[in-house]
Amino acid sequence: MTTLSNAEKEELLRLAGDQSLKEDMAYVAAHRHNPVAAEGKVDLDRLVEFHTQFNEFMNHREKPFRPMRDREMKL
Repeated sequence: MTTLSNAEKEELLRLAGDQSLKEDMAYVAAHRHNPVAAEGKVDLDRLVEFHTQFNEFMNHREKPFRPMRDREMKL
């Protein structure tokens, strides 16, 4: 874990009292939405679509499908 310098601590304290930052964070919190939830439950189709688009955004190459070889998997 890294420690903050005195300048960084002072900046955080200054920002903690900034009313416009508080208003911005309240706006973000009020308008947040879950891209994979539908009617309060996780929709697996939306989850797969979200991950697919995120990987495209991050330029991850698609890997070929390899079936699992294990026949008996216990937790």
